[in-house]
Amino acid sequence: MLEEIAERLYVWREPVLDVNATVVVGDTAALVIDTLSSPAQATRLASAVRETTTAPLQLVNTHFHFDHWYGNEVFAADHIWAHRRWDITAQPVAAAISDYGHAGAGFADELAGVEPIPPTDAVPTERTLDLGGREVTLAYLGRGHTDHDLVALIPDAHVAVCGDLLEQGAPPSFGDAWPLEWPATLAALGSRLSGSWQLIPGHGAVVDLSFLHRQHSELAALEWLCREGYGDDRSPAELAARSPFNADHSLVAIRRAYAALDGRLP
Repeated sequence: MLEEIAERLYVWREPVLDVNATVVVGDTAALVIDTLSSPAQATRLASAVRETTTAPLQLVNTHFHFDHWYGNEVFAADHIWAHRRWDITAQPVAAAISDYGHAGAGFADELAGVEPIPPTDAVPTERTLDLGGREVTLAYLGRGHTDHDLVALIPDAHVAVCGDLLEQGAPPSFGDAWPLEWPATLAALGSRLSGSWQLIPGHGAVVDLSFLHRQHSELAALEWLCREGYGDDRSPAELAARSPFNADHSLVAIRRAYAALDGRLP
């Protein structure tokens, strides 16, 4: 169900993969930020949205991972916003089924029925959308969870929608990440927020600025562990035991950091 966390601003927390969608309602338009993992999930979300507003809808996909955009087809949206580096080929349906089809009863069948609808409008660095009496700024602040994470800032509500740049309840996901740059990206986000803000992570419960600062500190510690370990020619496995995160997640991050330092990542 939709939970109103600020005036006309709602969060849908989907149990499968604990992923979040956000709905921002203005006087003349509404914005759905991330559309969940499947048409079945998105249909439930869309029904709840239409109980809240009849305004025309626009969509935002914070990044290309399937659990944030496979519901696009359910919404009749003229505009689907994403960063210009967003790549529809990066995680095809077959890969999502193979990796995540076991996440819930019938989930693999839900994924098999997906008709991927990619974004229609690119955000190079920043774009402000006018929803009628309410503005939402979409901003690219640097590489982190991917090379194209968008955040959405709703200043009048003091809410920031962070995608998977923030995760609550599980370690950050590093499979497509830039561990050496992620801390700076979170610092850039934090620099735009002052006072009391609610932050909606890609997964998990709504958090506050203190959570952002903690996750930034952990990622910064991992960054410098990677830089110093690379300089000392230490193995990723040796470093993983000293990471702020669990060893399996950390190995993925350290190997990507070493690849970046070697120049093997573009």
